[in-house]
Amino acid sequence: MSDKLKVGILGGTGMVGQRFIALLENHPWFEVTTIAASERSAGKSYKEAVGERWKMTTPMPENVKDIIVMNVNEVEKVAAEVDFVFSAVDMTKEEIKKIEEEYAKTETPVVSNNSAHRWTPDVPMVVPEINPEHMKVIDFQRKRLGTERGFVAVKPNCSIQSYAPVLTAWKEFEPYEVVATTYQAISGAGKTFKDWPEMVENIIPYIGGEEEKSEKEPLRIWGEIKDGVIEPADSPIITCQCIRVPVLNGHTAAVFVKFKKNPTKEQLIEKLVSFRGLPQELNLPSSPKQFIQYLDEDNRPQVKMDVDFENGMGISVGRLREDTVYDWKFVGLSHNTVRGAAGGAVLCAELLKEQGYITKK
Repeated sequence: MSDKLKVGILGGTGMVGQRFIALLENHPWFEVTTIAASERSAGKSYKEAVGERWKMTTPMPENVKDIIVMNVNEVEKVAAEVDFVFSAVDMTKEEIKKIEEEYAKTETPVVSNNSAHRWTPDVPMVVPEINPEHMKVIDFQRKRLGTERGFVAVKPNCSIQSYAPVLTAWKEFEPYEVVATTYQAISGAGKTFKDWPEMVENIIPYIGGEEEKSEKEPLRIWGEIKDGVIEPADSPIITCQCIRVPVLNGHTAAVFVKFKKNPTKEQLIEKLVSFRGLPQELNLPSSPKQFIQYLDEDNRPQVKMDVDFENGMGISVGRLREDTVYDWKFVGLSHNTVRGAAGGAVLCAELLKEQGYITKK
């Protein structure tokens, strides 16, 4: 019997579910023992259920091919098989809220990639390097749910990963106004070019709901726990445009910042490359050794060269220069389905294990 924690993947046949399975293939702490999906996939082997729809560049792990997919709606049955679950279900927001809380009420921790609970006041939304202390709100959430062990924790939107860590590293210089334009990969919509040929040689200047998330979610990450809920910060003000571009993986952001203080370029770069968080201190398995790298070349960061920095868990920054309207501007890049989705959730689960929130049942 393995001493690893038994993990279930809810929504395991979709693109993010597949990324979870690929990332967890040789994980030292976690083992995928259960996969749940819609009724139409239930009862089939994982290999059968996915069929030709495997979207990862690495082969499907051998150890999951013969797992019989369970019906995600049979909550008690699925929960009985696992220590905790990752959620990547494809449902309406209200359905996701309901089913994630149902799993939590079976005393099964839920670490979610979905947006449904990002604004539930007592659900932590965490980038582990930025706000690990927000996991403490779980104690209040458990009281509301009537659980001892179960809870829901989420990671934030993929689009903010390319600039929110940068602004966090610069916190002491007091950024107060930010303009960001994100150029977002098609995998953020769960697509490949084969699925979405309209995106070849094309740009779409609209991604539903994305701009509001990109403007508001960083403020919740920078907020504080007060009276058992997360109270968002009120600064900096962020305005954002989000554009879909013909790239498979990697969200790029062009960002302009005003500061209350007057940092030099050298100070700004030093803060980026020296920025470390709790995952680095704890040496968590998925943690990047170098969270943020700075690239001096004028033509970096580039998706083709830099998206896989630190196995997709690091952030790349370049083109830092003074601006004629704002104080400074830069370009950031993050891997949207690794750091921005499944990898960020796996890192959250590792942190939760180390903090004692996820244990064997």
